[in-house]
Order: sequence, then C-alpha cells, then structure tokens
Amino acid sequence: MTDAALIGAVSAPDLQVMTYNIRRRVPTLRPGSPDRWDARKLLVKRLLAAEQPTVLGAQEALVDQVDFVADALGPQYRWVGRGRHAAGHDEHNPIFYDSRRLQLTAWQQRALSATPHAHGSRSWGNLTRRVVVSADFTDLSTGNRLLAFNTHFDHLSWRSRLTSAEFILALVNSAHAAEPDAAIVVTGDLNATVESAVYRRLTGDGALRDSWVVAAERLTPQWGTFSGYRPQRRGGARIDYVLVGPCVEVASTGINAARFDGRSASDHEPVQAVLRQSVLRRSVLRPEHPSAGDRSD
Repeated sequence: MTDAALIGAVSAPDLQVMTYNIRRRVPTLRPGSPDRWDARKLLVKRLLAAEQPTVLGAQEALVDQVDFVADALGPQYRWVGRGRHAAGHDEHNPIFYDSRRLQLTAWQQRALSATPHAHGSRSWGNLTRRVVVSADFTDLSTGNRLLAFNTHFDHLSWRSRLTSAEFILALVNSAHAAEPDAAIVVTGDLNATVESAVYRRLTGDGALRDSWVVAAERLTPQWGTFSGYRPQRRGGARIDYVLVGPCVEVASTGINAARFDGRSASDHEPVQAVLRQSVLRRSVLRPEHPSAGDRSD
C-alpha cells in the first residue's frame, strides 16, 4: 500500500522539484530519540516513494544515506555529487533525477569558497565546508533544457551565507546568459529566512523567484520548514527553498509536513513545487554586491 502523496509523480510537460534536508546520521543518540536514523529512514523511504519527484536536491546525506535515498526513489533514479571534503567523504548535497524523464548532459561540484574549484576548500568565515552541485539536463519528453543547482548554506556565519548567495546568483546569471531558454531551479537549505539579507540578495533583482511566493496554487499552509521533529507549525519560518529562474512557471507548491504515526522523517520538512517552462522572457541579469551596511540575517 502506497502512502498518500502531497503531489506524487507528474507527467510531461510538468516537472516536480523537491528540496529535502534528510538530516545526517548521528551515531550517539539516546534510545528513542526521534533523530535516530535507524528509526526514521523507513519514513524517509515512504515519503519519497509516494512523492517521486522528477528532481530532488538533498542535503546532509552521508554516503550510506545517499545510497538509501537512491534505493527509496527506485531503480530509474540516478544522482550526481560527492562529499564536501577533499577525499569526497562526509556530507553530500546530491541531485537525484528520474532518468526516464531527464538526460544528464553535464554536472559539476564547486566549493562555496574563494577557490571554488579546489575541492574541500573553505573560506568566507564558515568553519564547515559547503558546496553547490549543478546539473544540466535535457527533458526527454519535451526537449527543453533544465539547469539545476543544489546547495546548503552555512548555519553559523552570516558572511558565508551572504557571499554564498552572491556566488550562486553569479552562477545562475552565467547559466541564463549561456542558455536563455533553459529553465533554472535552485534548491537548498539556506539557513536564512525571508527577512534575511541572503534571501533579498537571491531574489531582489528577479534572477530568481521564490516558488512559494509566485505559485499559482499553494497545496499546504505555510509550515515552518525546520521543525526539529516537533509538531507542524503554521506560519513558521521558511529556510528551505525551491527558487526558479525567469523561464519557469510554478503551477503549485507545498511544504510536506507529513507525519507517520506522529513521527517525522527528518528535522526539516521537504518543499515541493510543480514547474512548467514558460515563454522566454528575455532579460539582462546582473548580480549585485553586498553593501557595507548589509551585515546580517
């Protein structure tokens, strides 16, 4: 028996995109803790098996968790990405995709640092290594292009988050300039609310739009996306996002606060959006730079 889906599998030309911080496995936890991976991994599997996103940007996935998510999604799914450290270990920010629908044409992982091509590098004030994974796809059903970015911003350093936002925006602008007809989507746990300088930097000039804001239909209340395994909270802060470029229409969106016998699969709620490629709206996108007075979230 399949669990009820918030959205579930979609058909062309629609694409379902999900961002989901699945919460890294922590080995030293008290018995009965809702954070225990062994206790919640089957809940992650139930949620993903029901939703079947076309693209999933995941965060905090250790190597065994990446394999588990791939298995939960099914044999038709592939993924790209590697660990944050130079050796490729530790957390991944993988992009999973349905290979029946999307053909991968290129992918890249960059460090969120002053030396993005030096794998495992860090700077900008973050003690934890952070990355962005990008993947370029051709839609096998429509022939359209999809350019996806998935990231996880630092949880402590406001300067790292703000500079990472500048970096992501520059990547998006470059991608749009190179392929102006392509749909662009950014998924991620940004550790920043809609009131933050990070959010304003990413969405302020129109290069990226918040799918929750521009969706034609919202399928759920605005749940807080970081629940910490607590009950759903209406009107809570959103720190996990599906952001879209100028050639994308958002048909619907939702924050999936599913509970299984009162239990949550992760300390974050996944955010999902149904996207459609829209008629090209040509624009010139220029990244801004942080001002001296724009200091904190």
